[in-house]
Amino acid sequence: MASIDSQTSRRPAFKRADQNDMIPLGLVRAMFGVAAITLALVSYASFTGKPKIAVPAEAPIVAQWPLRLIGGDAQSVVVQDAAGKVLADLPHGGFITVVQNGLATMRRRHGIDPTLPIRIVKFENGRLAALDDYTEFRVELTAFGTDNQAAFERLLAANVPAQN
Repeated sequence: MASIDSQTSRRPAFKRADQNDMIPLGLVRAMFGVAAITLALVSYASFTGKPKIAVPAEAPIVAQWPLRLIGGDAQSVVVQDAAGKVLADLPHGGFITVVQNGLATMRRRHGIDPTLPIRIVKFENGRLAALDDYTEFRVELTAFGTDNQAAFERLLAANVPAQN
């Protein structure tokens, strides 16, 4: 019978054969420490009711548009007005699809019809946001860069009259 040589058997370990650490133990401890400190700070803020500080300043609404974002596959989205008229059928919707996917996930979580309209709101200070009146879903479109904001602005300017 052939015996198994202990030198050739391989077992996972944190050390290489030359006994040097693959990942220094201090680094592993530091990573877990940062995670623990972050969890403690977030828990403290949550339990003590600290107000959120990284929210945009409130501003009056200048215009708003009710839109339906209906997802197809992973990349496509159909944009309709509140009455159901198709404004755009985008096979590669880009950022609009990203917003639709986030909205669909939030509505699925709350058991709400994903085809209900969402409001695209333009504020007096120039911000553009997607607000869902049925959930707490809110996307500050301005925060994702001028190209992504412009995608919504082009869609709205070409197809939908603003409501005040």
